[in-house]
Amino acid sequence: MPSGSIHVKVSGALQDHIQQQISEGGLYENASEYIRALIRRDLQTRDEAWEALQRELAPAMRADGSEFVAVSADDVIRRNKRS
Repeated sequence: MPSGSIHVKVSGALQDHIQQQISEGGLYENASEYIRALIRRDLQTRDEAWEALQRELAPAMRADGSEFVAVSADDVIRRNKRS
């Protein structure tokens, strides 16, 4: 895949935060390195959330149809009001 450039303008608090991350004592050498790290972390978080959802839904996907109970929208609303 060819390398490309994306230019992003930031100002104010966002610019100050980036400067802190790349200044002496910061974790990153430059803004590009910091932004790449943020994107990687975002992708990892998304993947972890997807995997967690799949784990949560797996038992229901394997369940026999007889284990499910039909409920109406009113039933759900009533149940949620009690919570």
